[in-house]
Amino acid sequence: MSLFALVLVLSSAVAHASWNLLSKQAARADGVVFIWLVAAASTVLWSPAALGYLALTGTRLSWTGIGVIAGSTALHLGYFMLLQRGYRHGDLSVVYPIARGTGPLLASLVAILFFDEHPGPAGIAGILLVGAGVFLLGTARRPSREDLTGIGFGLATGLFIAAYTIWDKQVVSTFAVAPILLNYGGELGRALALAPAALTARRRNLIRPTWQEHRTRVLGAAVLVPLSYLLVLIAFTFSPVSTVAPVREIGVLVAVVLGGRLLAEGDLTRRLLAAAVIVGGVVTIALS
Repeated sequence: MSLFALVLVLSSAVAHASWNLLSKQAARADGVVFIWLVAAASTVLWSPAALGYLALTGTRLSWTGIGVIAGSTALHLGYFMLLQRGYRHGDLSVVYPIARGTGPLLASLVAILFFDEHPGPAGIAGILLVGAGVFLLGTARRPSREDLTGIGFGLATGLFIAAYTIWDKQVVSTFAVAPILLNYGGELGRALALAPAALTARRRNLIRPTWQEHRTRVLGAAVLVPLSYLLVLIAFTFSPVSTVAPVREIGVLVAVVLGGRLLAEGDLTRRLLAAAVIVGGVVTIALS
């Protein structure tokens, strides 16, 4: 992995952990309403960048491009809904590591088996270290019933992470869709897909109070969600999935610290010790 790719992915990891903190803080809000507000706000905030890109480059999306963006949107929608449900039941420093560990390991395995990517022995060792560290973090204490429910949603979220990681890699490489258009199309698609559910009679009355209580979190996530993934998509254009996906897991360290310090989730020392395994894995992958 090049130094530029490493910087992109590590920056993405910090942004990703930060917006997950915001989502966890809003976990008691209605999940559909909160995710819809984030997607709608993100669509508005990122419109100038997407439209500017189209105007400057003269890019025109084909029907095939629109189709693969729609597929990505569906996978990301499942991911966001499951993740928000997981945060309703479990700690940030439990759900996040489980989800982030399951996804990249599966993505790397699929990339190696089906996309002819061949990391060397050091790369494979790094992937295994990252996975081991992530799962140690997720099980650093004896889980409660609520934790087990959160872990279940975290595992399901990880399946969607693996699916959209592999899918989106093909979208930006094989189908040559610009990362910013894939990202923006996903936000717009999520806002449109959730609008019927968010605007039902029952949920419509929740929009104003959710916005008033979580305005800062909505706007913060609206900026950080696309930014964190845009950096990864750019890295995907010239780096293999089997190295990009695991290195993103440095965000787990950030999430554990945020959960321990800002959310008082406890068990910080043991979870940080387990997270040190991830650092070793990241360094191994970066040097492979």
